[in-house]
Amino acid sequence: MQQQNPSYNNLNNTPEETAFEQSLKSNDTEERIDIWFYRPIGFQIAKLCAKIGITPNAVTIISIFFGVAAGILFYYQDIQLNIIGMLLLVFANSLDSADGQLARMTDNKSRFGRILDGFAGDFWFASIHIALSLRLMDQGWSAWIWVPAILAGVSHMLQSAMADYYRNVHLYFIKGKTGSELDNTTDLKADVDNMSWKKEPFKKFVLNGYLGYTRNQEKLSPKLQQLLKLVKENYAHNLPKSLIVDFRAMNRPLMKYTNIVQFNTRVLFLFLWIFIDQVWIYFAFDMFVLNPILIYMIKRQEKVSAHFVDQIKNNNSYGE
Repeated sequence: MQQQNPSYNNLNNTPEETAFEQSLKSNDTEERIDIWFYRPIGFQIAKLCAKIGITPNAVTIISIFFGVAAGILFYYQDIQLNIIGMLLLVFANSLDSADGQLARMTDNKSRFGRILDGFAGDFWFASIHIALSLRLMDQGWSAWIWVPAILAGVSHMLQSAMADYYRNVHLYFIKGKTGSELDNTTDLKADVDNMSWKKEPFKKFVLNGYLGYTRNQEKLSPKLQQLLKLVKENYAHNLPKSLIVDFRAMNRPLMKYTNIVQFNTRVLFLFLWIFIDQVWIYFAFDMFVLNPILIYMIKRQEKVSAHFVDQIKNNNSYGE
């Protein structure tokens, strides 16, 4: 007789609604489409995976194959194949939702899992950008189409990186260090330096790449870095309740912009451009619509951070 996974036994004893709520990051950071559509689907997938012992990282890897396959199908000027690609991409994102929910439900979270999860989306959209560029060349566009395709891809990576970072900052302030996935270059560099190229070459390579990724996030948010440093020095991660309440109230409106530059908005418009067979607009949309939102997002977060730096550093408004 097959022995059940202990994580599934614990999950099975938790009421359905409670288990679903526990699988979410936070209502502040969850997008409505995710709450209504992707999270419920991801929850059911996560429950099945917990039952049969599939790990979050395995789910992430499976999602890469579906996402890349979706991108390949967008190359063809055949709406039926394109619709299959759309369905595959939706399923890939459901798996992407499921891996995080499964990790939280089974307490099987890891930094490597978070990094792998980020790479998964990069693989999907690299496939999509390549497929759309080749499609446009088949339609008579010159090889210069690769320039906006690459620029849009870089824009996408920056948008996703900063949106993810700001979400984790928000989670850090409302849930504390253990309730977020916020990393910093100081800790990451120490971990990289402690790894051996001989014993752990792949992990060191991946973590070294993630170190560069995190360094770029920090370079784009100097005031936020100052705020995080002050919080660590003054409160040692044990934030005063008044600071938590004030930060949440002031920062929560920013979360809707982090959602706009993430998966759902860009994919809805991608599907529209495919249906009307004007896929070149997707690259323009990334650069000329989502990039201004990214810039606004960075400025807004820096303004919020500056406010709290002033409150803590100069006015000492928050006691322990």
